[in-house]
This record gives sequence, C-alpha cells and structure tokens, in this order.
Amino acid sequence: MGSRASPPHDYLHMHVEQLRRRHQSLSELTYARDEDAKLETTRARLSNILKRHEDLKERLSRDSDKLIFERLQKEFEAARAAQTEEISIDDDEWNDGLLATIREKVHMEADRKVMANQVNVPADLPFQSKTTYRIRNMVIYCLDGARIGIQYETFFAGEPCEIFHCVLESKSFLEKMTVIEHTLPFFLPIRELESDLLSSNAIKFIDHLEEILQAYIDRREQVRLIKELYGNQIGELFHSLPYNVIEFVLEDFECKVTVSIRYSDLLQTLPSLARVLAWPLRSSRRISTRSSSASAVQSVPFRLSYAEEALKTLCLPEAYADIVLDLPHALKRIFSSQDSD
Repeated sequence: MGSRASPPHDYLHMHVEQLRRRHQSLSELTYARDEDAKLETTRARLSNILKRHEDLKERLSRDSDKLIFERLQKEFEAARAAQTEEISIDDDEWNDGLLATIREKVHMEADRKVMANQVNVPADLPFQSKTTYRIRNMVIYCLDGARIGIQYETFFAGEPCEIFHCVLESKSFLEKMTVIEHTLPFFLPIRELESDLLSSNAIKFIDHLEEILQAYIDRREQVRLIKELYGNQIGELFHSLPYNVIEFVLEDFECKVTVSIRYSDLLQTLPSLARVLAWPLRSSRRISTRSSSASAVQSVPFRLSYAEEALKTLCLPEAYADIVLDLPHALKRIFSSQDSD
C-alpha cells in the first residue's frame, strides 16, 4: 500500500509557518533599521547639546571672571614691582610658622597705615619691607588691607600655562582666614576646600589648590593636544568642565571606536577608569540570519583591553598614538576569532 498523502491542513500549516518565519526575519531587519535611525537622531541631538554646552562654558568663563582676573593681575604685578626681596622657600621650610609670620606682617602693615593717618610714623621702619615668598610654583604676596595673595603658576610639558590667584583675609591675626577673591575656574571645589581645610590646616589648603589646578591644566592640555594632533580622526568629543570625564569617538577605521575615561579624583592626571569599545559597522561584517532574535542583526561591540590599559598608564596623546597604531591588528584578531566560532 502506498504512503498516504499528507492532509491538506498539514500543507497549510507548513505554509503558514514559512510565512511566519519570513515575516519574523523581515521584522528583525526593520527593527535594526529603526534602531539605526533612532541612534542617528540621538547622536544629532547630543551633538547639538555639546555645541550649546561649549558656548555656555565660553560665556561663563569669560565675562565677570575676566574682569576679576585683570584687576587682581594688576594688583599682584604692583606688589611684585614694590617688593624689596623674594625669598625662595624649600618644602621643609614651608610650615605653619612661616605662614604665621606672613600673616603677622600683613596685619602690622595694615595697622601702620591706620596709625600713619593719626601720627607721624618713620618711613624706614623694618616692617615696611616688601617681601614675597616663592614655594614651588606658588608666589605669596603681602597685599594691602591685611590680605595674603597667592599666585599659582601652572605648566604643561615644561611650558608655562595659566596663572591663577587666591586672596586670603582675616579680621585680625588671631581670627581664621577666609577666601575673599580668586580667579580659579568656578567648577573647581574651592569653597568646599575652604570649609574643610582653611581654618584647620591653611598650609594644606594652599597646597591642595596648587595640586588641583596643576592636575586640571594637565588634563585640559592633554585633550587640547589630541584635538590638535589627531582632530581629523576624532568624531564627537565630550568632556566635563574640570576634564574629569572625557569621551570621544574614532570614526576613521573599519569600526567605530568609543573611548570613555573617568578620573575619580581631581588630583589625578591619569584616569582611574577607561572603557574602549569597538562597534563593527554593518557594512564591514556579515549579519547572521540563523538566529531568530533581534540581537543577531545588530552590531555587538568588542572591548579593547589593550587600549584601556594604555589610557590608564600613559598620558592621553601617547595612549591615543598607541591605540591607533595597534588598532588594525586588534580588529583583525577579533574578526578572525569571530569567524572561527
């Protein structure tokens, strides 16, 4: 007896199942295209936000801060011109005793000027000497009005960068000092440091500002340098105001490479966290159709560990050069490994 033919409803079931699978595959591809469109829209919006962020940052760092800087710069230059001597201080000489001496000098000078308006005071008294003190990259001035002025000089790659000022004042020699003016960037935590350190350990406060400013300049100039050297390879670039969060994209390669680095402390010049991901472009790799899940048709990023290690151990321009140099070989190894799976 010959085999029985399959019932018509079995053929119908098979045909429906084929149509269902074909519809699912088309839905997955449509989903992937929709996701790409959403990503492009999000990227365009982010680029617009970053541009507005840069414009706002420029305005905030320009107007009133520039006026304060110019005024304090003139006052500090006048104090330098009037100085009778500059004393270089070693680290072991920079202590509470020396700071107390400086505070005593500025208060004696303020008292002398008050007395000069009432009685005749000899013009050649010893405490009229104008002494400045240089400690590392700081210069401390005795300013009028019982004020102490600290000028912070910053450097990058051995070259001078920006100068910052901080002015301390106290009502009397025995009262605690406060920050009355400064030209530090508004996004650095000077008021928090003043509250935590200035009244209890003024030396530590002054030194901590020096370290924070120099670290900020280091991070900022590293970003400036990679933009100057490799700007044609870098797509979107984002950084926070103190440059403790930096993200950028490399687009001039077979993959889109996203770089994200974080500095957990404002004193750091090397990141504490680095994440580098290579996102294969759709045109550069085959799309699997064997899986029925939507994730099968989407690009899966690969983590570049060698690049993350370079970012955490080298300054940013050097790390960037190493990453780009080894990137083609790293991508070749990744794709070869994927094809063999």
